[in-house]
Amino acid sequence: MSEQEARHQQQAVASAFARTELTVEELWLRYFALGGNLGLFEVEAYLHGVSPLPGFDRDVVAHVVNERLDELSRHRRAPYSRMIRDVAPHGAPLIALTTLLDGAELAPPERLPALVAAAGEALGLRLTMYLADYEQRSLWPAPPSSEGAALDVETTLAGRAFRRLEILPAEAAPPRLWVPLLDGAERLGVLEAEVASAADLYDPGLRTQCRWAALLIGHLVVLMTNYGDGIDLVRHRRTRTVTGELIWSLLPPLTAGVDGFVVSGVVEPRHAVAGDAFDYSLSEDTARLLILDAVGHDLRSGLLAATALAAYRTARHAGGGLYEQARLIDETIGSTFGDAAYVTAVLVEVDLPSGRLRYVNAGHPRPWIMRAGQVVKPLPGGRRMPLGLGPGREFAVGEEQLQPEDWLVLYSDGITEARDGAGEFFGERRLADFLEREAAANFPPPETVRRLIRAVSEHQDGRFQDDATVLLARWADPGRIAP
Repeated sequence: MSEQEARHQQQAVASAFARTELTVEELWLRYFALGGNLGLFEVEAYLHGVSPLPGFDRDVVAHVVNERLDELSRHRRAPYSRMIRDVAPHGAPLIALTTLLDGAELAPPERLPALVAAAGEALGLRLTMYLADYEQRSLWPAPPSSEGAALDVETTLAGRAFRRLEILPAEAAPPRLWVPLLDGAERLGVLEAEVASAADLYDPGLRTQCRWAALLIGHLVVLMTNYGDGIDLVRHRRTRTVTGELIWSLLPPLTAGVDGFVVSGVVEPRHAVAGDAFDYSLSEDTARLLILDAVGHDLRSGLLAATALAAYRTARHAGGGLYEQARLIDETIGSTFGDAAYVTAVLVEVDLPSGRLRYVNAGHPRPWIMRAGQVVKPLPGGRRMPLGLGPGREFAVGEEQLQPEDWLVLYSDGITEARDGAGEFFGERRLADFLEREAAANFPPPETVRRLIRAVSEHQDGRFQDDATVLLARWADPGRIAP
């Protein structure tokens, strides 16, 4: 803003202040409460045109004046005999959100990008949606266009916003914000928010409004994906096999969180996964997790995995605990597929207020606990036969007491038994080293999962020889909201 424009702003603010019915002291107290840090006399001198203020402080004073004028205007409205609510929304943020809500009603998925653009116009922005492909390697513009190329997750600023879950500014023309696009805790992509000037990039109010828009748009992406292919096709970059479609149709969101608990998982190869799967259920006081690996690498193994998931959910929905869940999976697979069919699995329950962990391991690789950035122990208890082969001897449920910020690591043998061209396994040691490096870098769980599966892929030259699944969960202090 030029010196002349700053002078015009001062005169307008002073004129508006005269109508607020506030004393200078009252204005200064409100200014201070909103983050201003200059003294009363400096603010008073500005109002009288004696001395200037920095741009931030000028805007805070103007905001205080406008808030007060809004209060006075509302108080002076004609009264009704009863409370009458506003029909039309007031303010750019609410108009933007209602634009999305009203427009999405009965809209086909292909219309969402246009609704996003309309919401951006209400905010005085140009909004463009970029969705991550299912391999989480690129961010693709929606709708696809010849002008908008895919953005690499590893090397671009947009990719960094996606990886780190941060709102990041880009000052190069045109100035823009990159805003993570989330559905709850699940990463879907980013929003590109082009602004009028570089100064807008650091407006905390604008950043908050963009975050609100991104959260609602994220919900709409997931909702609309459930009843049409228009959005999903942006994220599909490889054709799935029949078993791949079957497993992916059954998986929960890759990432979710409640209060102090967050869980994130992935299965590979995403287009052709056959027998691996995971599931979870989060409530106010309990987290329930499952990872499984069905025998074989064909459609039959996909059917085995799908049946195991269905039996697990049936027992869980009926209120059954670990014993009942394992028993129903075992009986259902045995009665449906015969003696030669089985799945290995780990079933987990975490009491969220206390951190008490209980688990059953049916022939699966042992889970690990990470504490203070180090892999401290495997969980050796709760062993029983693979599910589908009968219960075998009696088994005891394993138990562990988690400490705040502990990580639980569940994985299938497709992680540790991945081999490079020389036949060397990825192995438990390399897995532990990788997880400890990621913990030191303070990556959030979904980014750790993404980077791990990429490292496993690169170890075997990008070709998954077996299904590979990882499920990470982090428990924090009760009441703390996990990022």
